[in-house]
Amino acid sequence: MSASAPASAPAYIPESVPAGGPTATELLDFALRTASDPEIVASLPLDPEGRTWIRLDGPGGSEAWLIGWPPGTGTGWHDHAESLGAFATARGRLTERSLAVRLPSEGWRSLELAPGVDRSRTLAAGGGRAFGRHHVHEVLNDSPEEHAVSVHAYYPPLPLIRRYSRSGPVLHLEHVERPADWQ
Repeated sequence: MSASAPASAPAYIPESVPAGGPTATELLDFALRTASDPEIVASLPLDPEGRTWIRLDGPGGSEAWLIGWPPGTGTGWHDHAESLGAFATARGRLTERSLAVRLPSEGWRSLELAPGVDRSRTLAAGGGRAFGRHHVHEVLNDSPEEHAVSVHAYYPPLPLIRRYSRSGPVLHLEHVERPADWQ
């Protein structure tokens, strides 16, 4: 990995992570249980063109979301900063593409990724996964015709999301979103 040009986005200085919060495993357990609840899943209005979401009460002060994914939609490359996370597919199939490398949290605009850091997995209904801090990934509904629904949980609640673009092996930091941008 090689870095170029300092980031112009403001540096994120993590606050201390509250003690006693849920672990990634506990977040995954919550996401899997919630994704298997047909009443909760049915409560999400689905839009044929754009993602939809409902905020949920996550365990132990975590942030949780029920998200609908129309065919062909995705998140783009991003991370969740200092938050642990988990997600589970409730309906359809989702593909997660991720990087098996920890990126520096600040001081760069563009990084060339080493070969072999790309990972991909598909999670059908009932499948889920947990991840640690600074996990860079994108989540996609690759289906040309089927809606997907998933449950996501983060702890501590998301302080920010860093958005990236990718050109071959080069990852570019595009912008930083704060909670006010998505709530």
